[in-house]
Amino acid sequence: MNIPVTSAAKKPDIKRAVLVPDEAAGARLDKWLADVIPNVSRSRLKTLIEESAVTIAGKVETDPACRLKPGQKVQLTLPAAVDATPTPQGMNLDIVYEDEHLLVLNKPVGLVVHPAPGNLDKTLVNALLAHCGDSLAGIGGVKRPGIVHRIDKDTSGLLVVAKTDVAHAGLSAQFAAHTIERTYDAIVWGVPNSHMGQIAGQIGRSRFNRKKMAVLQRGGKFAETGYRTATTYGELAAHVRCRLKTGRTHQIRVHMASIGHPLIGDATYGSNRRRSMKGLPPELVELLKNFPRQALNATTLGFIHPVTEKKLRFDSELPEDITQLMEALSEIELVEDLDNNYED
Repeated sequence: MNIPVTSAAKKPDIKRAVLVPDEAAGARLDKWLADVIPNVSRSRLKTLIEESAVTIAGKVETDPACRLKPGQKVQLTLPAAVDATPTPQGMNLDIVYEDEHLLVLNKPVGLVVHPAPGNLDKTLVNALLAHCGDSLAGIGGVKRPGIVHRIDKDTSGLLVVAKTDVAHAGLSAQFAAHTIERTYDAIVWGVPNSHMGQIAGQIGRSRFNRKKMAVLQRGGKFAETGYRTATTYGELAAHVRCRLKTGRTHQIRVHMASIGHPLIGDATYGSNRRRSMKGLPPELVELLKNFPRQALNATTLGFIHPVTEKKLRFDSELPEDITQLMEALSEIELVEDLDNNYED
């Protein structure tokens, strides 16, 4: 039964700006904010600072221990509150496997996984509540019932969802231990110098843009991505298969951009401005310039069933927009298929 979709009114973020008085000279940023904004806990403020929600004199500050100077203007952005309990909303889900403990589905482009400021409803969580009914409520928390991992709104592909507490605990433990098999297909600008490799480093919020992640010299969380190049399209682009060793926010997008090969269509971490498209067919130029999302698909998902202990592995077909992009790129001269060069 489809449940009518209802829209929640978006609440605005709350901004608080305060000038640092003389007597606060040398105070820690998080401790001082806790004193001047007593209705927000210090631990919450520390998290907000690390997530780039605080600026000092107009510049983002992500260090809670930063020492203040008199006269500085400190601004805090408090995200709008999200309703405690998401509303069931019926949607068509592409479910590839389901039993009483969990389900695996193919998430389409454009679908947000769980409610958050800016996307308060019409999310995967809303759809899952409609599909599973009351049995899902409370599994993994009221705001994110059943969710043990997520993929970006504009990334397509496979996702596993827990339907019971036992399944949630078992899957969460496998994700924490980095034993889940996750392989992504990406179409990137340029061709990596090494056709196989590992990218590792700390990933955290960018100090310059709170909505972006970045490879950091200090702070953040360790992230590692293995990759191999499957096909090259001249020197213009490549089809790369990425295997996640960890699962950080925007990990593949950040890592590929960090080695000079951002994903085609990635408006946040990539750009086509300096890409030479001289001599390419006009249709291909138009497609490359206007590809509507990052060319990334979660293609393989493998894990041990947390109850039956059976090894499960799923593969999804590439979505139509990515296959069309690859077909258009294949018209370029000097296309090279490298898949047969690797040993499993």
